[in-house]
Amino acid sequence: MAKVLIAEDDDAVREFVRRALVHGGHDVATANDGLDALDHLSDDAAFDLLITDIVMPGMDGIALALKVSKEFPKTAILMMTGYSAERQRAHNLDELIHEVIAKPFSLKQICDAAEDALSVRQRKLH
Repeated sequence: MAKVLIAEDDDAVREFVRRALVHGGHDVATANDGLDALDHLSDDAAFDLLITDIVMPGMDGIALALKVSKEFPKTAILMMTGYSAERQRAHNLDELIHEVIAKPFSLKQICDAAEDALSVRQRKLH
């Protein structure tokens, strides 16, 4: 079981991903945006995986990914977006993030991407 933090401003998407990962046996926390996600991270909570939307109010997913990769380097990062231009922006972070998932995605796609990111993280730690 991994500890996962989901940062997504769309309630329906956030809940869809949360339920999928809980069903997969993971401990999942959610945040409404990047600033809310930082609050979760500053609570000394160690997360194995951050799944973040790119376009969010307050702090976008790219700024969040940069901060998390610097302050919590053991946390794997998976990004999601419905905007192709934003997807291209995220590819500049290839060394920091695991993958960018295009919305809309299926339950299987998000679960497979999360498991893959966690698997790669595990290999890097050992």
